[in-house]
Amino acid sequence: MSRAFVKEGTGELEPLPDLPISAHPNYVTPRGMAALRARLLARQGDLAVLRGRAERLDKLPEAAAERDIRYLEARLRSAIVVDPGAQDCAEVRFGLRVTVVDEAGVRSVYEITGEDEAEAALGRIAPQSPLARALMGAVVGDEVIWHKPTGAVALEIVGIAHADPRA
Repeated sequence: MSRAFVKEGTGELEPLPDLPISAHPNYVTPRGMAALRARLLARQGDLAVLRGRAERLDKLPEAAAERDIRYLEARLRSAIVVDPGAQDCAEVRFGLRVTVVDEAGVRSVYEITGEDEAEAALGRIAPQSPLARALMGAVVGDEVIWHKPTGAVALEIVGIAHADPRA
């Protein structure tokens, strides 16, 4: 095999590209802040285990852990903690839980959380999402329009409450 096409080097793996950091303000709930810290500690533990392996030929898992740690540290540095318990439930705001009813009478509950805390399966949505933007500032009795890729959906706000911080 010709050496003309083989990259000479130290054998070290180039650092993986950083994960993209959102340009939006990094609002987090106290629960979200705790989750970010827990994720950071877990990844630091993963990295320590990876570095302690007897066989370290595959450096990719270490590089991935280092990249994840850089991301989590950046998110923690930029975090703006908003305590939902201090929010007034008169209108939909960050950290609050909102109950809506759609045109078909289907009731859904959403909680507006930080981007890193958002999880659709749990009804947690990021403030930059189209649904959260439609809901923010609404009061009970208001009808808002959620612009989905499949078309616009009218939602009636039927409840605004504090979310359970332990859930």
